[in-house]
Amino acid sequence: MESLETRLNEVARIAVRLEQETGCPAQLLIAQWAIESKWGEKPVGHANYFGIKRAARHTQWCKVATEEVFTPAQLEAWNHQHATIPARVITTLPDGRQRVEIDGEFADYHSLDDSCEDYAWLITLSKPYQNAWLRYQQDKRLGDLISEVARMYATASKYGELVEAIAAQSNVLRAIAAARSCASLATARPPSIRSDTAG
Repeated sequence: MESLETRLNEVARIAVRLEQETGCPAQLLIAQWAIESKWGEKPVGHANYFGIKRAARHTQWCKVATEEVFTPAQLEAWNHQHATIPARVITTLPDGRQRVEIDGEFADYHSLDDSCEDYAWLITLSKPYQNAWLRYQQDKRLGDLISEVARMYATASKYGELVEAIAAQSNVLRAIAAARSCASLATARPPSIRSDTAG
């Protein structure tokens, strides 16, 4: 099994490339990767490192039991939409919300690269995150983007704070800096010159 540092460096290289291609912040991508896959150790299915639910665009998918926190209205809506596989209530929280177990359909991918690319697409182009993304394009306030994305992405109450904390961790920032350095070296390298040309 690869070390956490190796997994972090690998996802940082992908995150920096996708940041350059799509604008999706590397810190946000890495923080959600860390939370959703236990730092790359436990993806959903073969290679879903972000807990992305199945959508029409996905050609691969899997069913996985997960725990969610629902308001009574969300629980009723889930059970109405999934009458054959209703949520199983685990406990009721002090605020009235319920921790439940559901059998969810999740996207699956061939590789970490594919999973990261779909995540970047989700954040930068999909409708649920459109307003947050447009605001970020104007003001570049990463903390606000993280808060807005986290509020829509997960049901856990402290999810946004956890994303922000991981995004600011020194190991994450070092991995991103190293990946950016490697990327700029790769683009700055002159093409190789062959010495065996006829003259």
